[in-house]
Amino acid sequence: MKPPHRDCTDLRQAVIDACLEMNAAGINQGTSGNISVRAGDHMLITPSGVPYGKMAPEDLVLMPLDGSAAPEGQLKPSTEWPFHLAILKAKPGVHAVVHAHPVYCSALAMNRQAIPACHYMVAAFGGSDVPVADYGLFGSHQLSENINRALQDRSACLMANHGAVTTGDSLSRALWRMVELETLSKGYVTSLTIGKPHILSEDEISEVVAAFSDYGLKDSR
Repeated sequence: MKPPHRDCTDLRQAVIDACLEMNAAGINQGTSGNISVRAGDHMLITPSGVPYGKMAPEDLVLMPLDGSAAPEGQLKPSTEWPFHLAILKAKPGVHAVVHAHPVYCSALAMNRQAIPACHYMVAAFGGSDVPVADYGLFGSHQLSENINRALQDRSACLMANHGAVTTGDSLSRALWRMVELETLSKGYVTSLTIGKPHILSEDEISEVVAAFSDYGLKDSR
């Protein structure tokens, strides 16, 4: 497959729009989050340290999925590019990866506390829980391995002492999942403050997972 033309203007603008939407929705702060999308046999990823409001399409960084050197003359990619690349390589059906530090997701991640089947929307992430990836230094190979392990049969995970990552077969789906994950996290944290949440059984949550297959929520995880 030929590398995509480096302008990819529409795709680049879509990533910028998603970044701005992410901050406007309150699920990220400043430039702490990052987004990548599949672009043929390359990925486009947000650059390191550039405020979203000042980001231009040409600032997005184009990187080969085979791990070879990125074309010269570009900005420095997000420090989290290794796990974005690892996810896109491991999951051919995934076309977008969203990483952010939503407050409630991050609070659970600080406690290394997975989200159990406390609400039926847990099934939107592929199973009976949203797991926590083991801790690894940001940008490290170890973190990439830990996240891919957690995402093996899920479309999202929390990241120990860090934040969250969601995936999707489209950018809109991956961003939607991040919003849903933060909403779910907020509900779970709140429920813990007023009592002990009731956890759906494996049969109950499996029924929801199956129902979602016809609801338009299923994609390649």
